[in-house]
Amino acid sequence: MPVRYSYLPQQFGDIDDLWADLKRFVPTGDFTLGAPLEEFEGRFAKLIGTRHAIGVGSGTDALKLPLKALGVGHGDEVITAANTFIATVGAIAELGARPVFVDCDDTFCLRVDQVEAAITERTKALLPVHFTGYMTDMDALMPIARRHGLPVVEDACQAILADQGGKRAGTWGNAAGFSLHPLKNLNVWGDGGVIVTDDDGLNDHLRLLRNHGMRNRDEIQIMGYNSRLDTLQAVVGNWLIGSTEEITARRIANAEYYDRALADIPEIRLPPRPAGHRRVYHLYVVFAEDRDGLLAHLQGQGIEAKIHYPVPLYLQEGLKYLGYKPGAFPTTDRHTLDIITFPTDQHLSRDEQDQVIAAVRAYYGRG
Repeated sequence: MPVRYSYLPQQFGDIDDLWADLKRFVPTGDFTLGAPLEEFEGRFAKLIGTRHAIGVGSGTDALKLPLKALGVGHGDEVITAANTFIATVGAIAELGARPVFVDCDDTFCLRVDQVEAAITERTKALLPVHFTGYMTDMDALMPIARRHGLPVVEDACQAILADQGGKRAGTWGNAAGFSLHPLKNLNVWGDGGVIVTDDDGLNDHLRLLRNHGMRNRDEIQIMGYNSRLDTLQAVVGNWLIGSTEEITARRIANAEYYDRALADIPEIRLPPRPAGHRRVYHLYVVFAEDRDGLLAHLQGQGIEAKIHYPVPLYLQEGLKYLGYKPGAFPTTDRHTLDIITFPTDQHLSRDEQDQVIAAVRAYYGRG
């Protein structure tokens, strides 16, 4: 039996009530900054625990716009994680700023103990990445930011409802960006993003930035962008957002099931599971000996395991201008060789998980 990676056909397989919502919405013609978007923003802010949520066109824009609003521009530096997805770095580069990388640890988040050494007179912001559904150690990072007077924008695109000590991802820094990409834990039918903040002035600035800088139909207050979350996508978001806690709980339960089943395989090493952190498992990643052989074995059995990611970002062709040399980030480099991702979404059945587990055990002769 194949074990697929994308769960979207199941998530959107029985949606008569969503079709009804869309049919009621379309005749309104309220397609841009409409009432369903305002509703979704309010519900999202309540879900995360912030005063404001601003719907934008993508998760990338959900990082770019707050950096812009906080004054990041040409020639500035922004510190972020070396192992992140390209969108994090793209948000920095689009502003003419330079990404400065810090290595990660085995929680897949940046090493906070290396951040201070990366700060220069050009550093304008910190952009920690809550990668795979783990959280960066924000208890340790925020004092560094305060000591150096640096704003913090959290890349929480993979970490909706993750928390550290009961304080949720997205509530630590000046602002945070979330992604609504179809494969995120809360998703819509295309690209979309949400910025959250508790700062009233920043909220007002961000709402200008996402809509061409328009104060109203006739007044342009600043130069901005075209980055509105489509109201139609907000209808989809409103249909799903009430299930976010349930989705999260199911992913956590699936990850814990894998953990128990894989713990006695010497060739598989589980990442650290720090106490006091809620991990939401956008990705379920482990370390594997002979990773490439295991990946081929699983894929040969129809199990869609993946690697996130097989080439270090800092060594990609498009980032060579940054001047980093091979070996600059040893943990990031090691991860590209030994990490593997198993399906863990909320629609995955126990039978499918057992199939993954059995295939892993068989490959290492632990059947």
